[in-house]
Amino acid sequence: MAKVFLPFQLKQITENKDFIEVKGKTLREVVNNLDNLYPGIKDHLVKDEKIKSGLSAICGFAATRKGLLQELEEDTEVHFLPAISGG
Repeated sequence: MAKVFLPFQLKQITENKDFIEVKGKTLREVVNNLDNLYPGIKDHLVKDEKIKSGLSAICGFAATRKGLLQELEEDTEVHFLPAISGG
């Protein structure tokens, strides 16, 4: 199962859990299964079938370039983080 870490603002939806273990072979499956556990959380993570603007998904050790199509290993850590930009 993937180990999903969410931004602090979403912890209230997940009963303040530090992480949630969720089944899924792709990031899309993980997000859908997470939404089954915590209805409505998908709306905070995805818009128009893409990771929401202003949010990054780190799968393993790198930001995903495949979005929701990113394939995941059995024990991948997934971190949803506010995207940071600057110059």
